Amino acid sequence: MFLFLLITMVVVVGAVTLAVVAGGDSAALPETAPEQPVDPLPQTRPVNRSDIEALRLPVTLRGYRMADVDDALDRLAAELAERDARIAELESALAGAQATAVSGPGLFAKPGEEADQ
Repeated sequence: MFLFLLITMVVVVGAVTLAVVAGGDSAALPETAPEQPVDPLPQTRPVNRSDIEALRLPVTLRGYRMADVDDALDRLAAELAERDARIAELESALAGAQATAVSGPGLFAKPGEEADQ
């Protein structure tokens, strides 16, 4: 009796193993979605406050994945550098326009008189 149970158990384990390994097109184990998102920040537009508030990085056994955190921080640093450069450009253009307006031809004109143009 013991020998019959042992042979039956070996046959069943072998059949299950063969079915899982050689499943063919109808695999017993379906493909799972990757744990980490492709890119949690939008690529088609600049990052805004709601994107940062909605950002949730996947957690691992010892904390966050360093690669995901590094990617998010690199993206934010690039966006901030681009915005800082644009702000500096606009401030210099404004300063130039103000300097031109202050030193314009009508600077020393008396009130009520038209400046010579």
